[in-house]
Amino acid sequence: MWKLKSLVLICHVTLLNSVAQLCSVIYIYRLLLLSCLRSFFQIRFRIEKMDLPDIIKYPAIQVLGNNCYTSLVEQLNLSDVDCLKLLLSKGLSMGIVLGGALAKLPQIIKILSAHSARGLSLESYVLETFAMGISFSYNLRQGNPFSTYGEVAFLTLQNIIILLLILNYANRTRDLFASILVMIISTYTLGQPWIINDSNLAYLQALSIPISLLSKIPQIIANYQNGSTGQLSAFAIFGFTLGSVARIFTTLTEVDDLIILSGFILASIFNFVLSAQMIMYWNVDSKTKIIEKKD
Repeated sequence: MWKLKSLVLICHVTLLNSVAQLCSVIYIYRLLLLSCLRSFFQIRFRIEKMDLPDIIKYPAIQVLGNNCYTSLVEQLNLSDVDCLKLLLSKGLSMGIVLGGALAKLPQIIKILSAHSARGLSLESYVLETFAMGISFSYNLRQGNPFSTYGEVAFLTLQNIIILLLILNYANRTRDLFASILVMIISTYTLGQPWIINDSNLAYLQALSIPISLLSKIPQIIANYQNGSTGQLSAFAIFGFTLGSVARIFTTLTEVDDLIILSGFILASIFNFVLSAQMIMYWNVDSKTKIIEKKD
């Protein structure tokens, strides 16, 4: 029981800290915008060096570090390219993490509303969930900033829910319980360095890239064969495409890891294919819904 309470407390603290950091980044964007207006349009208004409230200052220093905080906030130095790139990367990262927390909720709602998972590939979700679990463990072990991979945690949880819903609506009860057991064992295994050390986990991370890409192929094939995207959520697909492209920039800026960068570049290509299918079959799905309503 105490472990569960500790986990809940950690989640609350992490969430509050992330919100505080997001607010501080927005505040810094506001300061820099005012500075740009003053510089380029020669508008006269007073921007003084301020001793910001601790609730904004400390999260901002956590996000940017002391040097960039001093340069951007206290000195309003718009010529500091490195710090501006870091600020942009942090803003994008937090947006991606927030988007990841919401990305597949429309997909879950769509399945529950239709009482069907028609058009969704079980194989795709199994492979994708496995790859995301490895990616989350790898980033956590490497000590990478949470802002560079936080969405993976939320997406993994949402993927598990969708996977279980697919099995449930396919009346595969035995597979459903077996999947839950496998997920529990996998989570424990990936979280124990004495079972999988950091070196082996790096190999698994490299392996997760082709697994993640392969997870998209069954869905692409299913869309092509059906001539429709079925219950696939447009919000999720377009969100993933934009997010994977943005992650290329944040990885280049904040994480010096070729394995992770390669994964995001290749994922972007496959996400563009799924987005293209979503656009191609948009009218087909609309006609299908009309026919279903008539029936």
